[in-house]
Amino acid sequence: MAGRIVVVDYDAGNLRSVARAVERVAEAPVVSADPADIDRAEMVILPGVGAAADTMANLRSRNLVQPIADYIAAGRPFLGVCMGLQALFDWSEEGDGQECLGVIPGRIVRFPASELKVPHMGWNTVEWTRDHPFTEGIAPGSYFYFVHSFYPLLDQPALALGETEYGVRFPSVVARGNVVATQFHPEKSGDDGLRLYRNFITWARHGQPVPAGATR
Repeated sequence: MAGRIVVVDYDAGNLRSVARAVERVAEAPVVSADPADIDRAEMVILPGVGAAADTMANLRSRNLVQPIADYIAAGRPFLGVCMGLQALFDWSEEGDGQECLGVIPGRIVRFPASELKVPHMGWNTVEWTRDHPFTEGIAPGSYFYFVHSFYPLLDQPALALGETEYGVRFPSVVARGNVVATQFHPEKSGDDGLRLYRNFITWARHGQPVPAGATR
């Protein structure tokens, strides 16, 4: 198991599509709900769609909250996707409010009422706010696929790696140390989305991005 990519299985709706995307750019990941697999992983990906309360309940029921927290605290490579980003924050106002993993300082809030439809669903641009190996080779203003009704507010704005405009300007990619996360779905975002997975895997293994077109 050592040296493997682990996709956390807590019944997330995009679990299989994330695993397939990882397999396309690197190798078949280990899809697992076993805390021991997280401890032995080379890198961990937390997918997710749906509600914060359901996500945290499913993680708790499988005894995954502390293993994920310990893995991240140890400085090991971690990628969150969509709800996997939101779960990293301190708290979400969804429903009656939900305490989350507390890895990224800030909270998750609902889009304000406006003429724009909620959920924010479809393609939108992301503007990079700083350089990072995770986004290497992807042009500013590239389009990615979003499906969400809530968005992150950072206590430390410098943790934003990419920003998107949808009625408000919000951080759609965050990065802190060994952790990167996207509010959009790279696995549904064509070649640029696959490039993000490839960059994450290469950054995790070698600390630098791979050339465009490379598969590993």
